[in-house]
Amino acid sequence: MIKFHTNKGTFAIELDFDNAPNTAANFEQYAKDGFFEGTLFHRVIPGFMVQGGGLLPGMENKMDGQRAPIKNEANNGLKNVRGSLAMARTMDPHSATNQFFINTVDNGFLDFKSETSQGWGYAVFGKVVEGMDIIDAIEKVETTSRRGHSDVPAEDIIIERVEII
Repeated sequence: MIKFHTNKGTFAIELDFDNAPNTAANFEQYAKDGFFEGTLFHRVIPGFMVQGGGLLPGMENKMDGQRAPIKNEANNGLKNVRGSLAMARTMDPHSATNQFFINTVDNGFLDFKSETSQGWGYAVFGKVVEGMDIIDAIEKVETTSRRGHSDVPAEDIIIERVEII
């Protein structure tokens, strides 16, 4: 279990090493390295998800400590349901590094459909096991646009500390 202590409260996640071994190991290593500490939940879309793990206050990309992209494991049978933890990525299906999101509703359209650029989907590799109320509170914050990004919380939501249990 990994606990995320934020300025909005604490939530815990459980990684799924059985179904997404490489993605879970990648995420766990970022957590062990302290990479997430000081980063923001920088994208919040009500009725969809909250995203974090890669930008610092001021909307600067955190590059120090970022590792190479990983292979997409979305074909593992796990679904983008409420409370699931998935990797964020670019249009390239195999571009995920450190950014992640937590689904606040069931988002079946993000699930794996085929090994094509349009069908890969977003790899689920864990779930929130404590503190979903904190995620729900984050989802409800006022958002704005900042430095070319939309859906940014008007007040910074910072990952202050990450604890591996």
